[in-house]
This record gives sequence, structure tokens and C-alpha cells, in this order.
Amino acid sequence: MSDRPNSPSIAAPETIEVESTRVMCDGDSGGASGHPRVWLEMGDNNFVECGYCDRRFVLKPGVERH
Repeated sequence: MSDRPNSPSIAAPETIEVESTRVMCDGDSGGASGHPRVWLEMGDNNFVECGYCDRRFVLKPGVERH
């Protein structure tokens, strides 16, 4: 839900299940529409979203946190 009134909620464009709480995102690996490579940390959450492309990385169910 958004903090702004009358603002529609927008779903993340892509969700990727991962087995680590630290993930790398470059937008579009090898493509022209990519962005700089960034490393993202989930912290205490089971997901993290890329600030460039809004991809959501979700920890697979049952995977131990490292």
C-alpha cells in the first residue's frame, strides 16, 4: 500500500526466488536495457527490491538464512 492518497499500488515487474540473502542485480544481464551491477542484502526480511529496476528477490521457502 502506498503512503500517498489515491495512488494505485504497483506490483514489482519481476519476482525471482533465490537461495541467498545477498543477491546481485544488473537489470538485464547482457542486455542494453540493464543498469550498473549492484549487490543487495535482505537484512531481516525475506525479500529485497532493486532500486534501479524494481525486481523483487524473494528467499525460497525452507532455505536457511546465511
